[in-house]
Amino acid sequence: MSDDIIVEAKDGEAAAKPKGGKKKLMIIIGAAVLVLGGGGGGAAFFLMGSDKPAAKTAEGEAEAEAEAEAEAEGEAEGDEKGGKDGKAGAAYLDVPPLVVNLRSADGAARFLKVHFVLVPGSASTVEKLQGKLPLLIDAYQPFLRELRPEDLNGSGAVYRVKEELLVRATQTLGPNQVKDVLIQDLVQQ
Repeated sequence: MSDDIIVEAKDGEAAAKPKGGKKKLMIIIGAAVLVLGGGGGGAAFFLMGSDKPAAKTAEGEAEAEAEAEAEAEGEAEGDEKGGKDGKAGAAYLDVPPLVVNLRSADGAARFLKVHFVLVPGSASTVEKLQGKLPLLIDAYQPFLRELRPEDLNGSGAVYRVKEELLVRATQTLGPNQVKDVLIQDLVQQ
């Protein structure tokens, strides 16, 4: 008789284990769904909700800066021409895109396409820069051809190329001839 009781107890325990296991499994699955849902919702809130106001603010600041620069250049251009009748589009010199070979260690053919705009300085005009453009492109060619593909990696690469182009423009044309170099495209193949 005691054997029967022991056997029944063992059978009862065996039956209770799967029942308790299902409850634990349901609790674990429910907790996992809550954690993943909460994490996904939080990520969506932070990534989607916060970008729109920041983008509007950045665009507003950029537009304000562009207008201030255009007014300053318009006044300088107006002084040279005897009035403010000068066109705002004439304040920049669009340089045709330059395509050069890059120097690579493995000998593979790599190319760089650079398209930029020159902003005339206080001692120059677009017409003067246009006449000296062949000299300037000739000064840029050796620098651009000596670049390696790894020189163009990272976020600071565009800034370094821009600064070097400005330095070479100052060396070639003289001080206050080129105020800034605005890079439009920098494509590496």
